[in-house]
This record gives sequence, C-alpha cells and structure tokens, in this order.
Amino acid sequence: MRPRSIVLFDGLFLGSLVLGVINTAMSFEANLALIRADPAAAQAGFGMGFLLFTTTVGFAIPLLLWYFISRRASNVAKWILIALTGIGVLAIIPALQQLAKLGTLPMAVSLLITALQVIALALLFRDDARAWFASRGQGGPDSDIFR
Repeated sequence: MRPRSIVLFDGLFLGSLVLGVINTAMSFEANLALIRADPAAAQAGFGMGFLLFTTTVGFAIPLLLWYFISRRASNVAKWILIALTGIGVLAIIPALQQLAKLGTLPMAVSLLITALQVIALALLFRDDARAWFASRGQGGPDSDIFR
C-alpha cells in the first residue's frame, strides 16, 4: 500500500497535468499563431505538426516519470522530475511576458500548474514517502491512509 504522501502526490501532480492539458487546449490557436508569426520557425517548416508533437512529448515525459515515481518507487525518476520541474520554475519567470500575450487566464493557470507541481514534489520528501522509497515501494499497508 502506498503512503498518504504518495497518494497526495498522485492527486496534485496528475491534477496539474490535467490543468496543463486544458490550458494547452485553450491556448493552442494562440501558440500556433506565435509559431507561424516567427520567421525562423516558418522557414524551418514548424507548424501544427511541430506543436502537436512537442505538446505530446511535453505531457508524455512527466506522465512516464509520475508512473515510475508513484508505481515503482523510483528515486531516479523522482530526481529527474525534480530537476525538470526546477528548470521549469526557473523558465517560467522570463516566460511570464510571453504567457501574458496569451491572456491572463492561461498565465494564471500556468502559475497554478507550477505551484501544484512544486507542492506535489515536496510531498515526496515527507517521512512516509522517504521510507516508502527506501523500501522500493514494498512497505506494508498504512492504516491511516483514508484519514
């Protein structure tokens, strides 16, 4: 049985991914317009296919890392996700101006997504989660899981 911290991590992290999908769908046309307006991107032939591919990969990687963290108790996946999230946190600061061009709602949702991911990752450092990772996910049932 997975500890409460891991269960909470699941909810927050997967919730952030769902919000990310919604945010991406809401701003897809605006993002596509930005790509098409960039002469270098247009010359390279970037367009809808590129945007769909990068979006798919952009969601597949964290989902795969979530699986290895939550279901396989992988410390390696945990640290990879922490590193990627750290890069994302640093990257969102200069990206705020670009996000503002998409509108207030997409910018606010992006900030919320980042906050949810940081909180979710912080849960991986609670005592019950650390013990679970140390046992490689083989810990016994937690009688307080539903409290």
